[in-house]
Amino acid sequence: MTPSSADEPHPDVQAFLELYESLDAPEFSEITPEEARRNFEELRVTDEPDIELASVEDHTIDGPHGDLAVRSYDPGTEGDDRPLLLYFHGGGWVIGSIDTHDGVCRKLADDTGYPVVSVDYGLAPEHPFPEGLQDCYAALEWAAEQADELHADPEKIVVGGDSAGGGLAAGLSLLVRDQGGPEIAHQLLIYPSVGDAAATEAYEANKEGYFLTESDMEWFRGHYFETEIDMGNVYAFPLFANDLSDLPPATIITAGFDPLRDVGANYADRLADAGVSVEYHNYDDMIHGFFSMISDPIDLDPAHEAHDAAVANMDATLE
Repeated sequence: MTPSSADEPHPDVQAFLELYESLDAPEFSEITPEEARRNFEELRVTDEPDIELASVEDHTIDGPHGDLAVRSYDPGTEGDDRPLLLYFHGGGWVIGSIDTHDGVCRKLADDTGYPVVSVDYGLAPEHPFPEGLQDCYAALEWAAEQADELHADPEKIVVGGDSAGGGLAAGLSLLVRDQGGPEIAHQLLIYPSVGDAAATEAYEANKEGYFLTESDMEWFRGHYFETEIDMGNVYAFPLFANDLSDLPPATIITAGFDPLRDVGANYADRLADAGVSVEYHNYDDMIHGFFSMISDPIDLDPAHEAHDAAVANMDATLE
């Protein structure tokens, strides 16, 4: 894949970037993870959801590091053989929650007609690699075991996520292939963190001025990885794996003005070369995070188009 960026960001994205800059928010490196989480919650969490569903329920399950919160979304469609989407939120493994990504999960449930389960995996630095991934594996086991209760087909489980969550979904797919576990039918990887972005052209071109910055990424990695060896682990960055064969079909979405654009594209290439079915979509005038920009104050048509493409790809694989 040879993705590119447009001559300039979409006008609505440019307006968002100017607004975000005007807020004069502190750099992540200037604040604690706890402060960063509060700031992100204030930016992303709304009191009233835009999409009402038949059922939204919070659950507490047994995780490998204690209680693990998950939230299930049921759109109210009929049938007990529906696919199920297990979703891992973004936020650099350090920030984000099921609350910050509530709107995305509601839209995915509404658009697909699938039940969605969102996972509040443990965040770094309290839970460094591989603890978040282990939480995701536990959530996959729970989703498969509870498929009947969720009126879903345990053989049609999709794992998906954005940014760090996309990397977790990709790492989980590789882990299940290698070590066993519930079957995964599809991967939805939205500008996934699956490799060393610093070695790419997109990183150099987009590491400043487009929402996700070089210093942000260094701060995230510094909290998530305890050692340099961990950064080379294939389950942290699946792009490092020698063999990517026999993985689930994948949908990969990237953005033109995103420092993670090229690692997503490179992963799509590696999967395709290994014989894995891949649908790749690059939105050349978008930035990192655009998939969540689906309601006021920033509601982007290309974000809705990306949701439509993801739904179409999943439906085609799972039909």
